[in-house]
Amino acid sequence: MIDDSIDERVINLAEYILYNQTTIRATAAEFNIPKSTVHHDLSTKLKYINYPLFLQVKHLLDKNFSIKHIHGGESTKHKYEQLKKEINYNDQLEYTEKLL
Repeated sequence: MIDDSIDERVINLAEYILYNQTTIRATAAEFNIPKSTVHHDLSTKLKYINYPLFLQVKHLLDKNFSIKHIHGGESTKHKYEQLKKEINYNDQLEYTEKLL
């Protein structure tokens, strides 16, 4: 009985990630389980449960992995733009305080 529920969970994860084109992180959040469990289920267990579905998921995960560095670069750029705005704002406040 336990194996059936695990197999069912793995299939549900695979179908969800393919249907919604999401990441492991988003899938884990949706199912309220750890990212490592989602990754292990999709990259290891799914292979033995449903190989054709595994190949589809693997293709999506490989695509997500290949563009991961782009999202990281965008996040870093956004972070430093925010910091720059905060610094400029604080400089303006100091200048205004000196005038008063």
